[in-house]
Amino acid sequence: MALPPRVFFTLHEASARWGCNIADIAGWAHTGRFRILTGIAPVRCGEEIIADMVVLSPMELLPLFRRCGTGPSEGVMRRIQPLARHDWMLITDPPDGLSVGLADMLILAEEVHAFEEENDMVRRVAAGPGASKSYDWEGMTVALMLRIHDHGLPATQAELVAEMQDWFADQTDGKKMPDSRSIRRRITPIWRALRREDA
Repeated sequence: MALPPRVFFTLHEASARWGCNIADIAGWAHTGRFRILTGIAPVRCGEEIIADMVVLSPMELLPLFRRCGTGPSEGVMRRIQPLARHDWMLITDPPDGLSVGLADMLILAEEVHAFEEENDMVRRVAAGPGASKSYDWEGMTVALMLRIHDHGLPATQAELVAEMQDWFADQTDGKKMPDSRSIRRRITPIWRALRREDA
């Protein structure tokens, strides 16, 4: 039985996936390309009690995202945004705000995949010198068919390509993965044929 698709990526996972610095991720989040989230225990914001998953402001935690890597690993949140709202709420209790660690910051997988699709990037995978170019394409095709049979098509082709890269990573302990373009070339005819059937 296949596991369902993952729900979150940590910032470090997204950084490795995209081949970028977490400072870049903070910048993209600040401009609204996706949201940086964390989970919190109940806090008071004026008359309201807020808990669970909340949105963070990367600019308010800027020292954590220093490109040079000299910043702290934890910062203090003094305001938060509940997922279902668009307004920022000041934390009044505890009065000093809440501590949040860089390792506990997340991006929703659906926002990761949408960002990859928008920028035609999926996952950047660097092949080291002398890396072998032979991959188990037959095994990937079987995994692809099982995924579609068991769970249907995901919302985007980029998500399907990323899942197949995850399949290669799982088969080789992350040591042998083709680049996203190679996977996309093999998936695109299947994707288009199935999308025409859905139309």
